[in-house]
Amino acid sequence: MSMVVGVPTASPVRPTRGRLRPLGIGEVRITGGFWARRQSVNADASLSHIGHWLEREGWLGNFDLIAAGDPGDARRGREFSDSEVYKYLEALAWEIGRSGDLGLERTFRHVVGRIARAQDADGYLNTAFGHRGQPPRWSDLRQGHELYCAGHLLQAAVARARTRPDADDGLVGLARRVAANICDTFGPDGLDGVCGHPEIETALVEFARTTGDDRYLAQAAIFLDRRGHGRLGDVEWGREYFQDDTPVREATVLRGHAVRANYLACGAADVAVERDDPGLLKAVRHQWRTTVARRTHLTGGQGSRHQDEAFGADWALPPDRAYAETCAAVGSVMLAWRLLLASGDPGCADLIERTLFNVVAASPAADGRSFFYTNPLHRREPGAAPDTDRPSIRAEAAQRAPWFEVSCCPTNVARILASLASYVATTDDEGLQIHQYAPATVVHRPPDSGERRVTVTTDYPDDGRIRVRIDSDDERPWTLSLRVPDWAGRGATLTVHGRTRPVDPGYVIERRRWRSGEEIVLSLPVEPRFTYPDPRIDAVRGCVAVERGPLVCAVESVDLPAGTNVEDLHVDPTRPPRNAGGRVLVCCRQLDRAEHDWPYGDPSAPPVEAGTEPVEVPLVAYHAWASRGPSTMRVWLPVG
Repeated sequence: MSMVVGVPTASPVRPTRGRLRPLGIGEVRITGGFWARRQSVNADASLSHIGHWLEREGWLGNFDLIAAGDPGDARRGREFSDSEVYKYLEALAWEIGRSGDLGLERTFRHVVGRIARAQDADGYLNTAFGHRGQPPRWSDLRQGHELYCAGHLLQAAVARARTRPDADDGLVGLARRVAANICDTFGPDGLDGVCGHPEIETALVEFARTTGDDRYLAQAAIFLDRRGHGRLGDVEWGREYFQDDTPVREATVLRGHAVRANYLACGAADVAVERDDPGLLKAVRHQWRTTVARRTHLTGGQGSRHQDEAFGADWALPPDRAYAETCAAVGSVMLAWRLLLASGDPGCADLIERTLFNVVAASPAADGRSFFYTNPLHRREPGAAPDTDRPSIRAEAAQRAPWFEVSCCPTNVARILASLASYVATTDDEGLQIHQYAPATVVHRPPDSGERRVTVTTDYPDDGRIRVRIDSDDERPWTLSLRVPDWAGRGATLTVHGRTRPVDPGYVIERRRWRSGEEIVLSLPVEPRFTYPDPRIDAVRGCVAVERGPLVCAVESVDLPAGTNVEDLHVDPTRPPRNAGGRVLVCCRQLDRAEHDWPYGDPSAPPVEAGTEPVEVPLVAYHAWASRGPSTMRVWLPVG
């Protein structure tokens, strides 16, 4: 059963100014295809799966212990486990707003009730600090995650306020008390500190947008100004791990822990927009552009180092040791979306598409009950299937695992999938812009006009044909803008009234007095293609990858004949990849390398290599790898 669905403006980001305005989940509905299937699995399987593990591992029960007044030694989970409960709550809120599911509504209210009973009288709320037998409040800002957890609670409240503004469950009031306590504690005359894990900054801005209370915006700005001056001290990975090495306005690239870096940049972008601070916004945009150009994997994944889950130096993008955490991908989407709204830059939408299809979509299994935490581009050993009855170490699982000791990724995936429709389209004073392609309906009611209805029909990304039909009449002209991805090069076309013309990457714009029934068709070239790396990326120099439309492809060992090794496959670059029967094929040969006592030698006398005859090898979409049992895999293939 379901309730009435849809508050038109319900979206995770609602800036008060900017180049574009987002359309909410009450205005955009994904009706089929790739993303609708994933939203359905998220709603039907992932949310209940997450709730089960939160209960089983005691992370929900921690709130009951605090409410009972005696947590003692019974608290379970890491110091930041509260945040997973809050992200779960946020995912529930977006899904209830999307589908109106009454069962999820009951679950939501039950969880809120348990959280509310654990809140202290002055608004403080955390299950790891501040109670009998626990460290004092705010005693470990570097690693304690108290403000980080509070930030995710505020974002859950934002989701609830925007999807069910008349709800009487009490979450928004609870969050107000949390936010007020933070402002009282960390305001200009309070504790001079910041959180080791940024998140509170963007949460406070969004809560200010939701409540209209600018005190929260001011506190977010205070936290940003304090960052980068060494307040968190030194750690083995350096102050950049916390982005506490350089003030936000002076930084030139995202660095340190990749999730922290993206979340902090989101908060900076939000503050810049709300305070009309072009200097701060320019700094964040420059950091983003440099990071995309030099520190981002082909899949859109970010993070090169396992030791600190961090960005490496420029061009340090090893495929086999890529960390590319799922949460960093979610943070990257959040940041690119904010910059898109602020600037209208199509490159932001391009990165969102790449990251969604190749990292976010890769994390959950087809049944929605196991997940990738890290997303390497090369797997040398098949590894063992994870134990389905215990949490995995986060970077341990060679396959998707049902839960992790640090299980931030499942809840992050759940909340972005539930709210995904809000990343599809925007509006401005001129008309509508469609940034991401899926079967969808768009209904927008401009304040100074009638209703604009659009239906998108497509099999994207399997097929590059995107049909957009206008389903409303308008007496005044307005502009419809469609994104042409950068990967499409010069192969895209637009057909209007039977006339076809080539279109370049960026946005193709059609302005007219639209009539119901009119159609335009954007055709994108989704044939498989070779992609070559920048030669400064040492780890993949001399290699090539295969992409098809927005999808990165990979060779997986389960598709190879017995005795064939993905490590020794070399691509013939003179024979382009092709699509046959729905599968991408690439011409390779396997080198039979002779054994040597010493693996180095005179380059003028290379080792003898007896290679097999070239054969066509099938590839899989990267997001689908490891779906058929343990395997080896690689995206970047040597040329030879």
